[in-house]
Amino acid sequence: MSLLFLVVLLALCGGLFSKSWIRLGIFAAIAVASYVGFSGGVGFWVIGVIELCLLLGQPLFVLMGLLSVVTLALVTTDSPVGVLAEVSVVIEKILELASKEVLLAIPFFVIAGEVMTQGSLAQRLIDVARAVFGWLPGGLAVAGVAGCIFFAAISGSSPVTVIAIGSIMVPALLKAGYPEDFAMGLFTTAGSLGILIPPSIPMIVYSIMVGATTPMDPTDLFLAGVVPGALIGGMLAGYSVFIGFRHKLSTDSFSIAKIIVEAKRGFWSLMLPVIILGGIYSGVFTTTEAAAVSVVYALLVELFIHGELKVKDLPHVAENSMAVMGALFLIIALAIGLNHVLVLQQVPERMVEWLQALDLDRTSFLLMVNGFLLLVGCFMDIMSAILIIAPMLAPMSVAMGIDPIHMGIIFIVNLEIGYCTPPVGLNLFVASTLFDRSLGQVIKAVITPLLIMAAGLLLVVWVPVLSTGLGRVLDGKPLFDEDVPAKVAPDAPETPEPEAPPEGVKTLQELMQGASPGEDDGDAPEVKSLQELMQESNRAGDDDAKPAAGGAGEEKVKTLQELMQESKRAEDNEAADDAAAEPAEEGRVKTLQELMQEAK
Repeated sequence: MSLLFLVVLLALCGGLFSKSWIRLGIFAAIAVASYVGFSGGVGFWVIGVIELCLLLGQPLFVLMGLLSVVTLALVTTDSPVGVLAEVSVVIEKILELASKEVLLAIPFFVIAGEVMTQGSLAQRLIDVARAVFGWLPGGLAVAGVAGCIFFAAISGSSPVTVIAIGSIMVPALLKAGYPEDFAMGLFTTAGSLGILIPPSIPMIVYSIMVGATTPMDPTDLFLAGVVPGALIGGMLAGYSVFIGFRHKLSTDSFSIAKIIVEAKRGFWSLMLPVIILGGIYSGVFTTTEAAAVSVVYALLVELFIHGELKVKDLPHVAENSMAVMGALFLIIALAIGLNHVLVLQQVPERMVEWLQALDLDRTSFLLMVNGFLLLVGCFMDIMSAILIIAPMLAPMSVAMGIDPIHMGIIFIVNLEIGYCTPPVGLNLFVASTLFDRSLGQVIKAVITPLLIMAAGLLLVVWVPVLSTGLGRVLDGKPLFDEDVPAKVAPDAPETPEPEAPPEGVKTLQELMQGASPGEDDGDAPEVKSLQELMQESNRAGDDDAKPAAGGAGEEKVKTLQELMQESKRAEDNEAADDAAAEPAEEGRVKTLQELMQEAK
């Protein structure tokens, strides 16, 4: 079967690339090498299915579905009944996933983002940001970055942020004289802040997928993403200020009155992230409830307060939202099957064992993980990476002693960069379509902003407090882990030397020596020890037990036993004498027995 699949792949390569020998050679070499290297086993089938989908131009969910079915059939059993049994297990896991309340937050945030994109919330946020930052060099671009941060806090989606903010700001920047590459590159990358600034759909999915090994609340991830998101946004804003200085671009005059006017006009837009994030972190409602509140709030504001969205526009909003949600949930469901195969084959456990065998320290592990995730971001979209890689990477990071929340933010920031890297960076395709520019031109435009984001990634990786500090402060914990000082034994107090006794007074030691037997102390009587006294007593007892000889003048002291024996012998002798002899004395008083015998 494996050989037949190889023949099909080679035939397909020959038919599609008959005029391109380079592509034909690359795909054919990959197919043959994988067949030889894995001996036609599971590894060959995995690579072959990926190559087949690439050759046929199939979407991601088709690839995920084929991989799930093929690997299940190969690693379980040759019996169709066994394969069906494993498929039923996958279906049960998908149903369990559907029962997770936090999963409902994803469609709500998607709908809220689509409502705001169709309405005027995004424009009003940008106007407020421009009034605040417009006086700075490059202030219009800084306002656009600030708008991305605020909008990301509402929509939770990177592509939606690129569309909503980029469609407004890029034409405005070009009109103000900003370079085209700068404008496209800035908002293609700044739009990716949508997955780092809470609430974030990828953060929700990440917390669900790693929950089996490292239980995690998405609210903790939301809180951990605030400072890193603001940091990277601030670095992009600094880049905008540099461009403003370099090109001597015009700026707006600073006016408090204008800020007040735009703040009043954009009040309802500014209140949305305050209500959502404030409600989550104050405990008023959960993440899912916050997502539902965002939909209701956006609809009420756009329909009845701003009046920018009409009832007739709602079907279009629903259509776009359902298309996004359908693709996302289909990928999640099919990825569950692939994760089930990984669990059956104990891939996460084997990866942890492999990692421990390498004997890496924490620094080496983080370098390896970041390089791997950046490479993954080039070839896999963030949702697929979370669904496939996060469940394996989470236990490995825990084994290395890395905070799970910190590891989650590292994962998100790496794949945030992946949104803007070829060949599958989603924001690249969105920006190419939105700005009507070639993919190559967009890729060239994002190089500098990507380097800035990479510098921000380094700070996030090597300064963990950026991710964990805010949560620790709000929980009342110290910002840094306090090192427990080593316990030092107190210095022993000096023992004072005994004072010399007065003259003529003996010490206790001298008295004891003087009382010791065998020591000559003049005429003083010798004090015997207890042992000597007991030995003398025993010798005396032995001497008394011997017959007395030559000791007529001394009376022996008898023991209690001897006295009792003598008393018994005396009684016996007396009884014998009474029985043998008749009473001789007259007037003896007769006994009652004698009187009765005489009467008879």
